[in-house]
Formats: sequence, structure tokens, C-alpha cells
Amino acid sequence: MGVYFVFVLGVGYTLRRYMKTSTDYFLSGRSIPAWVAGLAFLSANLGAQEVIGMAASGAKYGMATSHFYWVGAIPAMVFLGVFMMPFYYGSQARSVPEYLKLRFDEKTRGLNAISFATMTVFSSGISMYAMGLLLNLLLGWDFDTSVWLSAAVVLVYILLGGLTSAIYNEVLQFFLIVFGFAPLVFLGLKDLGGWQGLSARLTHVATSQGFAPQAWSSTWSQMGDPASNPMGVEWFGVAMGLGFVLSFGYWCTDFLVVQRAMAAHSMSAARRTPLIAAVPKMLFPFLVIVPGMIAIASSVRTGASGFVLPHKADGTLNYDLSIPMMLSHYFPHGMLGLGITALLASFMSGMAGNITAFNTVWTYDIYQAYIHRGASDHHYLNMGRLATVFGIALSVAAAYVANHFNNIMDMLQLLFAFVNAPLFATFLLGMFWKRATGHGAFAGLLSGTAAAALHHALTLPRGSLSGIKGGWLTLLHTYPSEMAQNFWTAIWAFSVCFVVTVAVSLITRPRPEKDLVGLVYSLTPRLREADQAWYARPAVLGAGVLAATLILNLLFW
Repeated sequence: MGVYFVFVLGVGYTLRRYMKTSTDYFLSGRSIPAWVAGLAFLSANLGAQEVIGMAASGAKYGMATSHFYWVGAIPAMVFLGVFMMPFYYGSQARSVPEYLKLRFDEKTRGLNAISFATMTVFSSGISMYAMGLLLNLLLGWDFDTSVWLSAAVVLVYILLGGLTSAIYNEVLQFFLIVFGFAPLVFLGLKDLGGWQGLSARLTHVATSQGFAPQAWSSTWSQMGDPASNPMGVEWFGVAMGLGFVLSFGYWCTDFLVVQRAMAAHSMSAARRTPLIAAVPKMLFPFLVIVPGMIAIASSVRTGASGFVLPHKADGTLNYDLSIPMMLSHYFPHGMLGLGITALLASFMSGMAGNITAFNTVWTYDIYQAYIHRGASDHHYLNMGRLATVFGIALSVAAAYVANHFNNIMDMLQLLFAFVNAPLFATFLLGMFWKRATGHGAFAGLLSGTAAAALHHALTLPRGSLSGIKGGWLTLLHTYPSEMAQNFWTAIWAFSVCFVVTVAVSLITRPRPEKDLVGLVYSLTPRLREADQAWYARPAVLGAGVLAATLILNLLFW
């Protein structure tokens, strides 16, 4: 752990002399190679929500959690690389909100900038919360100390090296996570008798909770009825709520990941970035979901070698402790150090990704746009560093809010339903319908977010109390799980935003077509790919990735 802390701080210290302009600090001078940007693109999403949250969902929902990858990530990543990156990179926008300004208008940019900045603070806080849980359980460190220590380390290396420091540390963190968790999966499966032994124990888990025997070990076969699977959602909710709205809303519009592709050294590299990331992404369920399944299977074992997931104060299982319990149970002391360092790496990458996105959006899309226009580049560079400091401070506060959820992935998907789901409707119309107007986009975003809030206020997951999980106006409907509520919140937010944007656009004046060249698909010249080998073209790479993902869905049907 000490070596890891020294290394990541050393990267920031080494890169500090290259941070001469705001473009160097916020966009790495647009100089990052495609493979580095691709691994950073993936690793920026490998925070606590990926490692702790997906393992928790693996324990709570079983193999159906793989939908977050094979349905809820890969298709959207391919769409981003093939269709959307040409607009982002070609427009020379420095952020996603700035693209919205170029395509629509200033008020749409401002609304998105504020909502996105809020979301990144909460996402970073979730990573800090998970780190506090981990170090408290495995090392006995005080929760508050753990949160502030992690905040300080991330603060220093981003303050020194900006986005470049975050990107190169994210590549290191990617390999640490792979080498730290692969042995954990191997030891867990070996202990349970391989995949067959795991499946047998998951059958007991499923039947003990009143589900079909294969409910924890299949992906699609139990999705015909919400009552027949632990996720409490039917195939339409998965395909529409997760596979379309939430996944495209996150991977195609979230500046946290798009920023990595925008830092690539060329248009071709920017388009390949999400496609390169999609290859390891499709294999990550075996690294982060299977440990959660092993944890819940081990909890029902008889004999001294098993362990039981602890309960929270409200009587529910603390699924977030699946990975920490696995580490402490299966790893001897030397390996435990590697496992804990891999977890620290995941938390650091998640926190750093959110903070670099926050300081860029704050500086360019809020401070420069509305508070202090026309200042020198050096002034904005210093503001970016200051934004890093108060972004970290706000994230620490958000870490304490995350303590109210027994699965941080549930909380994260709720955030995405409020922010990214309506935003995707705006982008879809903006990029592919030249008639969409700024007034329509602004009204649609407001209406979509309001629809998400209203749906959340009128519904509640089964067994939950009214409050932070919903039902704070009145209770009209109860969902089988938090995730089912999240999927339908996203569907309502997207649908309302889409309809309102179309309606308002039809009664307001569109921008002249000459102003939309390079911003709308039908008005933008097609990219020439004749100089690229056929196998390196984004469309071919994307088709290969989609075919491999389809095979995985069928294998685990």
C-alpha cells in the first residue's frame, strides 16, 4: 500500500512541469495514445461502483448483474466510438456541456453543467464511502480517517498533474485490479468446487428466497416476469431502462468517460478509445460479479470454512462487504496486501475520474461562462486547481450520504436516472434531428429531471421506508427492488424529455443549417477511412465486439 501511494504521487510530481496551460491540465493537450486512452476510459469507470457495487449486485441479484456489461455497456460504447465521437472530437469542444452550447444554446449548457457537477461529487463520494468501509473492516482503521486519507492522496496527484496524471495512474490501476482480483475468483471457485459447485449452492440461495433454482446463475431465462428474478424487473425494463436509456445515457454523454476519449491524439484514436475499452469490459463480469456470487454462496455453506455476510442495522444483508469479506477469508497476508491495494486502486481511479471531470466542467462551463469571462489562461488553470480542492471537500460530504444504501450500485443508478437518462434523449435528438432547438432541449432536460423526481417521489422499493429511497410525496406503486425502481425512473425521465423536446422544438425556430455542420449527423461530411486497414476501422471493430457480446449472452442465457 505504501509503495502504491508513493508511486501515484510520484506520477503527479513528475508530470507537474508539463501542466503549462489549461488545455494541458484539463485535456492532456490532446496527446494521449489510443490504447492508453482506452484503458483509462475503462479504468475511470472502475471505481467503487464497479468493484464493490458490482460484487454487491452479484450477491444480491446473481448473474443477471452481467446485464450492466453485456446489455448496459458494450452496445453504448460501440455507438459512442462509431457515431458520437466524431461530433465530440470534431467540434473541438472541451467538455460535454460545451458541445451542448455549440449544438443548442447557453442555458442548455448551464443546466447540464450544474447537474453533471452535482452527480460527479456524489459519485466520488460513493468511492470514498466504499474505501472507508473496506479499510475499517480489513485493517480496523477509523472510517473518518480512511475517507480523509484517500481524499488527500487523490487531491495531491490531480493538483500536480491534472488529467494526464489521472489517466496514467488509471492505466496502472487497471492492471492492479486485474492482478488483484483474478486470484480471488480462482480461489473462491476452487473452494466451492468450480462453476458447478457454485451453481449448486446458488440453487439453494434461489430456492430459499422463493425463486426458481436457476435465478442466480442465469441472465435472461428468468426475465419473463418481475416476480421470478431477484432483480425484480422484466425483460423490457432491462432492455429499455438499462440497455437503452441508462447505458447510452451514461456511456455516450457522461463527461467522466468521454473526457478520456477527447484527450486522444487524433480523431481516429478518439473513435477507437471506447472500442478498445469494450474488449476487457465484456470480460469484467467474471472478475467483479462472480466474487459476489461466491460470497452469497459461501454464506449458505455448512462447515467451518464458510463465512456469512454481515447484516446492517436495519436487518438487511450488507452486500457491499462481499469483496472485503472474500479478501479477508481467502487471501493470506501477502496476497491480502495485493488485494487491498487493488481495491485502493479502484477507489482512486473512480475518485480521480470524477474529480477531473468536475474541475473541467466547473472551470470551463460554470466559472468561465458565468462568473469570470475573459480572464487569462493561467487564471483558469489556477481555478481548475482550486476546483479540485473544493470538489474533493464536497465529495467527502457525499460519502456520508452513501451510508444509507445497502448496495452502492442502487444509489449510483438512481443518480444516472436523474441526470443521464434525460440527457441522452437530448443528445439523441440533437445529433440526429436538425430541427431540435435550444428551447426544446432546455425544456426537455428540465421536464425529464422533474419526471424522474416525481416518479421517485411516488414509488418505493419493497420493504423500504419513505425518504431517501423514494415515496416522499405519497406511495402509488411499490417495486420489487431498488434496481427495478431505478430502471423505470430512467424510462420515465427519458420518455418525458424526448416528448417535450420534440414538442417545444416544433413550435420554436431552429438554428440555420450552416451553423450545425459538424454537430448534426445529416449535415456532417462522412469521415474517410481509406487510409486505415479494414480491421482497424471503428465499424469493423464495433461489429466484432457486438458479436462477441451476443455469444456471451447466449452462453449464460
